[in-house]
Amino acid sequence: MAGDEREESRLPLRGLHDFLFEIESEWNSFRTGSLLSMVTTLLLFIVFIPRFQVMLRHSQFERLLALVIIGMLFYSTYASWRQHQFYQKWEKRLGLLLHLEEELLGGE
Repeated sequence: MAGDEREESRLPLRGLHDFLFEIESEWNSFRTGSLLSMVTTLLLFIVFIPRFQVMLRHSQFERLLALVIIGMLFYSTYASWRQHQFYQKWEKRLGLLLHLEEELLGGE
């Protein structure tokens, strides 16, 4: 264990390379998760629309609750969309960085 830490301190790029390789292997599941989250939230919103119409006919508390739920669903969809954009933006950059590190480590 101590030998691994000394080896990593001499080769910090190797530790970063391993870290980036792990991120790259999980990247698709993160991006897919953000898409599923967005779709699920939109489906919840569609399911909630009939209930929202019923809640509008009742007390002010139920109206307020319905508006809060709608706001939260919209924000959740927006956050998932932004997260997906982030993953798309950085996917190529991460791949280029990983490729560059492989070249640098291969030259040792």
